[in-house]
Amino acid sequence: MSRDLPIGVFDSGVGGLSILADLRRAMPHEAFVYLADTAHVPYGARSDAEIRDLTDRAVTALHGLGVKAVVNACNTSSAFSLAHLRARFNMPIIGLVPAVKPAVQATRTGVVGVLATPGTMRGTLLNDVIREFADPAGVQVLKAVSPELVPLVEAGKADGPEARAVLREVLTPLREAGADQLVLGCTHYPFLKGSIEAEFGGAFGLVDSGAAVARHTRNVLGGGELLTSGTEPGEVRYFVTGEVERYAGVMASLLGEKVQNEAHLTAAHRAPLRIEHIDT
Repeated sequence: MSRDLPIGVFDSGVGGLSILADLRRAMPHEAFVYLADTAHVPYGARSDAEIRDLTDRAVTALHGLGVKAVVNACNTSSAFSLAHLRARFNMPIIGLVPAVKPAVQATRTGVVGVLATPGTMRGTLLNDVIREFADPAGVQVLKAVSPELVPLVEAGKADGPEARAVLREVLTPLREAGADQLVLGCTHYPFLKGSIEAEFGGAFGLVDSGAAVARHTRNVLGGGELLTSGTEPGEVRYFVTGEVERYAGVMASLLGEKVQNEAHLTAAHRAPLRIEHIDT
């Protein structure tokens, strides 16, 4: 497999753009193909079998586009699909693990919160990392779930009054119970940081998986001698399974928020956004 092939990044929607930003920061010379399954977002309330099927179809599409590895940038999909994907595809498959470990290491109150989708809460992965990292440390983990937040981010309303109202409802009990760290257990949720801080100030340290996943991906590719030999900034191709026009504005806005705060990104990283439709 050529080391100069792109890396595939998959999410149910636009949330994985937060992971893509961390990947590009860690590996600025790599090319990427980002696929958002916007025709079927959100995944959280779907059945286990349906989540696995949709993920399989998306990764098959990325494989057909000629990627050398896939980052499954969806917490819900990772909770149900990683073993199946790794058995099916002869390339590295990197998934997301809720960032419970760094939250446990950072807490001073001994209480951390996890904000996640219904699907992630239903899967075993979150409970596995709680048992591995929180329980031995005697740290209490409080869970908060909302089916409303992902659609709000998808609609470009991450900073709007509706999102803030939902966050106020679901996170106030965690704050009142003493949680001082909040694990953002969905890739859409880093785009809600501004709303969380507007509602709760500095009550929570906000922890997500992006930087750790990027480091792990770089290490996996390096170990397999799959890091690019290129020295120019890598390009990104963007695909959606739904209507391009519906998501172009939201994706450009979310990407713009990330790019404008990254001084090291060159003009190539700041190129105008082009989104293509793909069927899976």
